[in-house]
Amino acid sequence: MRGSVSVPYREVMPVAPADTRNETPDEREDRRLIELLQELRVAGLGVQVLFGFLLALPFTTRFGSASSWQRHLYEATLIIAAIATALLLGPVAYHRMVFRRQMKHDLVRAANVMAIAGLAAVGLAITGAVLLVTSFVEPGAPAIIITTAMAGLYAGLWFVLPLVRRGQQEQRGPG
Repeated sequence: MRGSVSVPYREVMPVAPADTRNETPDEREDRRLIELLQELRVAGLGVQVLFGFLLALPFTTRFGSASSWQRHLYEATLIIAAIATALLLGPVAYHRMVFRRQMKHDLVRAANVMAIAGLAAVGLAITGAVLLVTSFVEPGAPAIIITTAMAGLYAGLWFVLPLVRRGQQEQRGPG
């Protein structure tokens, strides 16, 4: 066969009718990893800013007037922000440790779990920071109402809405 070019065989993943990507398993894992790392960049930046704020807070003059429960709240919020940082940066470290070892599927699965847990920790840390600040500015019922509203907003947008939509989609089935 003169002039013909041999095209290597590529096994294509079975796809749902609405999915027209026709990706190989490797291409799908590459895409999933890239998407996850992009999401982690956004979340990681936010938690780093919050963590920096929390690290600087005890060195302000007003922090000296914090009550005992506010100091405990601060410490808990700082620890949760540190945990969130570890969880959101964990996939990056994991990727570096298993780079070029054909472990991308394991990496994507573990990174997904770390990202979800990291987002939950970020939500808790932000809620703790909101409670800490509002308890200084407007103590009592206003601080509790504002903090509860913020906790509900994060829980609703980050977890309840996506899980409800996912459940609805699973009930409808593919396509």
